[in-house]
Amino acid sequence: MAVEKFIPIKNEQQPEPEDERLAAFSSPCEGNEPYALMVLGDSMLPEFTEGDVIIIYPKNVVKDGSYVVAQHNGEYTFRQYVVQDGRSYLKALNPAYPMEEVAGVDVVKGVIVQKKGKGGGRKNIKHYV
Repeated sequence: MAVEKFIPIKNEQQPEPEDERLAAFSSPCEGNEPYALMVLGDSMLPEFTEGDVIIIYPKNVVKDGSYVVAQHNGEYTFRQYVVQDGRSYLKALNPAYPMEEVAGVDVVKGVIVQKKGKGGGRKNIKHYV
């Protein structure tokens, strides 16, 4: 019998639930599979608006200007990866948010390759490389 895959949403302090569906995530390739997230907030305006769905590839090549999901200051964040004068930064597109220096590309956990905006149709899909 096939096991339904799901992504559990939980607080870090909560114990792991006993659920057979979690076994679906035990394959060695799970960290390499693309996943989707919904954009929250206004830090990436005007390119990404709240409610947009982004597709992330964990093992994609990161380059200057890539939109990324990164782990910084103990949290995951969605920013643009920028290299200036040999230093690495996470940059919000909205100028109301600061650009933060990071140790390097190792903070990046995935690269955004596609965005689906609100509404139907292909005109609301954009690809990034």
